[in-house]
Amino acid sequence: MDTFEDLLQTVQGSVERFVRFRISSKADADDILQETYLTAYQKFSELNNRAAFKAWILRIAKNKCNDYFRKKAAQYEIPIDTLQEQQLFGSRYGLSMMDSVRETLHLLGERDKQCLYLYFWKEMPQAEIAKVLNIPLGTVKSRLYTAKQNFKTQYPYQMEFLKGAKEMKTLPNYIPEYKIQAHTEPPFSVKWEELMGWFLVPKLGERISWGIYDIPSRKCSHICNMEVTGKATVHGIEGVELTAQEISCSDKTDVTHYTFIAQLTDTHCRYLAAFRNDAEVHHYITFLDGEEFSKNWGFGEDNCGNETNLAPKGDLYRDGSIITSVKKDFLLDIVGRYIVTIDGKSYDTVCVMDIGTYNAGIASEQFLDQHGKTILWRRFNRNDWAFDHYKKKWDELLPQNEKLIINGTTYVHWYDCITDYIL
Repeated sequence: MDTFEDLLQTVQGSVERFVRFRISSKADADDILQETYLTAYQKFSELNNRAAFKAWILRIAKNKCNDYFRKKAAQYEIPIDTLQEQQLFGSRYGLSMMDSVRETLHLLGERDKQCLYLYFWKEMPQAEIAKVLNIPLGTVKSRLYTAKQNFKTQYPYQMEFLKGAKEMKTLPNYIPEYKIQAHTEPPFSVKWEELMGWFLVPKLGERISWGIYDIPSRKCSHICNMEVTGKATVHGIEGVELTAQEISCSDKTDVTHYTFIAQLTDTHCRYLAAFRNDAEVHHYITFLDGEEFSKNWGFGEDNCGNETNLAPKGDLYRDGSIITSVKKDFLLDIVGRYIVTIDGKSYDTVCVMDIGTYNAGIASEQFLDQHGKTILWRRFNRNDWAFDHYKKKWDELLPQNEKLIINGTTYVHWYDCITDYIL
């Protein structure tokens, strides 16, 4: 199996994931893939070690992506003082005092402006900036450090948005009583930037604490403390590293540690890599590892991630506890607007239902406020979920718990999650 066609078939999925994760435009990504395959085919006779085919063709794909960015370099030379405010507002730090930011940038030299623009607003890795400007990487690091210091010196306000994390609050031992009431108004659209299943927004300076509460006891079983620890890259794609510490409430010495890398784009929030310990071996899996990665961390078509711009799509319909769907794959949709009152405070929310997107037989309700933050998350198990393990159906295990009927099948409420955002 040494022919080009046979070898390409074994790695084509990885090549496509690599390119599509780097190039947001589908049309441009398709062009780069075609150029990659053509170049690889033309140079295949130069590859002496067929076992290295995957690394070899990924290197070609990476070079094609770099060529693409170099061709786009002209647009990076736009003077920063001509940018629209919306472009500046969309930066990773969420700057809001635009007039003062603009005035401060005017006070900086052109070299400082250029570095800040490429690094923060175009979110280019330092190595890529070095290629665009045709200067050594060390020079880029030095210039960027100087530019940030000059900006801090000139900026007329305290740079608290750069200092990062909020202090986490102590979660209660029992989840407070809550009430969910249907709203008379239609659901609103929302920007949801949290990582699916983890509630943390993958931006520098973010951290959160959240708890799992068993139902009907309402007692906390686990606390998870999470934070973004810094920037990270996976296969040349820039994201952030996140760590999580999950603590058992029944045994404080029972602590599980997680490390993974995620990326937030204008349209999706997605995982790039995850880390686990296999005895004394540190094992990393990434989005290029196919099924091994996607079954635990991948969401959406080609592992695109969960959508950040949510609006009702009509994929799911809800009438009380009855939910029906119009399709079977990747069911995630807003199903209504609700007032959630918890611990004496009321929140105007939309309910995002998720059916089987990361585990068959599991459904969830996620109530998001207008800031896209989770107020309450509730898990439901299909009645026969994990029957071989529990030896009973869930309406027998938890007969008092609330039930949903999804496409004619019973799902039973198992546990809830809340975060320190609501405290």
